[in-house]
Formats: sequence, C-alpha cells, structure tokens
Amino acid sequence: MNEKFSVIIPLYNKGPHIARAVESILRQTLQNFEIIVVDDQSSDEGPVIVKSYHDPRISLIKQDHRGVAHTRNYGVSLATADVIAFLDADDEWMPHHLETILRLIKKYPDAGMFATAFKIRTAEGKTIWGDYQYIPPPPWEGLLPDFFRSGALGHDPVNSSVVVIPRKIFYEMGGFHEDHWFGEDSYLFGKIALKYPVAFSWECGAIYHQEALNRACNKKFPRNYEQPFVKTARVALMKGEVQPDLVESVNEFITKREIYRCYWNLQEGNLETAHTILKQCTTKLRINEKRRLLILIKLKLLIKAILPSPVFLFLRDSKRNVMNLVIKK
Repeated sequence: MNEKFSVIIPLYNKGPHIARAVESILRQTLQNFEIIVVDDQSSDEGPVIVKSYHDPRISLIKQDHRGVAHTRNYGVSLATADVIAFLDADDEWMPHHLETILRLIKKYPDAGMFATAFKIRTAEGKTIWGDYQYIPPPPWEGLLPDFFRSGALGHDPVNSSVVVIPRKIFYEMGGFHEDHWFGEDSYLFGKIALKYPVAFSWECGAIYHQEALNRACNKKFPRNYEQPFVKTARVALMKGEVQPDLVESVNEFITKREIYRCYWNLQEGNLETAHTILKQCTTKLRINEKRRLLILIKLKLLIKAILPSPVFLFLRDSKRNVMNLVIKK
C-alpha cells in the first residue's frame, strides 16, 4: 500500500463552508494526497470557490444531482490512491489527521477502516468532544474493543469526516448505499465492522460542524424510514454471520437506531408504527427505556380509542406544532 491518500469531498450547496474544508486538507502535515470534489449539481457558489484553488492536486468533478452516497461512490471511482479518506464539505480536519491515520495503517494493516476522534461544534458555537463510550481512555489508540457496543452506548466511533478505508475493502463492501440519503454512511461502516477490526486514535482529527447550513440530518424523515444497516444487521444475525461475542452488541446497536425511529413516529402520532418498531427491539442496555415507551404508547392508544377521532387529531397536531416551535427555537 502506498502512502498517498485520495480525499473525497461530496459538495452540494455548501458554498459558505467548502473553503474551510479544502484549506484544512491543504494544511495537513502529510502532503501526499489528491482532493476529489464531486459537485452534486450545486446551485450556490461552492463549485466556483473550489475552482479558485490552483493546486494541481485538487479536481472538481460535476455530476447530475444523485445524492451524497452516489457522489462519494463516484469520487472513489476516480481515486488513484490505495486508501480513501472522506471529508464532508461543511466539516474540517485538524492538521495531523492524515499523519495519525498513516500511523494507524502502518501499525494495524489488517484493519478494515481507520478513524480518529472528532470534536463537535454545536449550534450554540461550543466545541465539545464526541460522546465516546466503551473505548480505553485517551491517549489510547489501537483496535476498538467493540465497535458496536461503543456505538450503542454513545456516538458511533467512526463518521464520514474522519474515516479512511482501503479502496479494496470499500469495493468489497459495495460502497455507500445509494438508495438512502440518511444512514448510508453507517451502513457501510457497520458492514466493515462486522467483518474487520477497526483502528482508532484519540488524536482529534476533525471538527464536526452542527451549526453548518443545509445539513442532511435536519431533513424530515419519511413516516417509516429505516436506516439501511438495521436490515443488513438483522439478516446477518439471522444467518449466523455475526461473531458470537458481537451478537449482543449488534442487537444493542440496532435497538438504539430503532428507538430513535420509535420516538420520531411517536412525536408524529404514528402510534401503531411506533409500537411495532419497539416490539422488535431486543435490548438489555435500554430495557427500562423500552418499557417506559411501551407504557406510553399503550396509554396513547387507549386515549385514541376512547376519544372521538377529530378531538384526538386536534390534540395530537397541537402537541406536534408546539414541539416543532420548541425545536426551532
């Protein structure tokens, strides 16, 4: 494996942030890289800003609007390096990110992916550490004891602005899931973690900007949206393809995502859907939360059965509107 990195940046209406992302790469202590920016038909000044950099290592590729998963996959297809690094257009790297990753690659060449820790810039402008759990305390680096338990208890230990994946493993796993606009990254990372060890360093490699504009996670989910890795993991569990010592952790990883989906459906008044989701969850870590939610859902279903339909819908929509106002504030 050579020491060159191909850095893929998906770009879609990130004009206010793209210069910060590109310049954070150019400031790396390790300079052996190429930057492939794939513009997903932006309507703002982002592509013009990228063109203003006269560094031969930077390429701007345009495509019809296809979504972030296809954008990343297309970028990888153009890469010339053996290892692929990703950076979202509204995030930024710390100067030693690639240097830290290269150290991990040399120490753990059999890992399926490599990642550094990240900090979060909140909507209020504060900078805090990601909520890392079930990882030895800093300054530790090594192979994660349990990727899935870490993600079940806190933030996923790998995200799309700190991960580096060997190109051969990226293609072995089929790349990012192009049929989904949310969870397409955790789908790929989860598939890799089911088969390969994951190398991690506490060296802070990136800032994840929650205050950025036009973030995908701010979009409204369809009524019964299920993250793609949930189905993949359930199939793997059913077929006995998950290592026995990871079965419980994978179940908890699934449950965390499904409980979020339950909360969203509950907030939207989709009580039957929320109830179905919750009944399928297998958990020890969140058993009390599951019980409380089941009681709440059953109570709401009882109220729905007693109250006339127009009254119930009025109360449900009034509460939803209040919650939306609180969230916006």
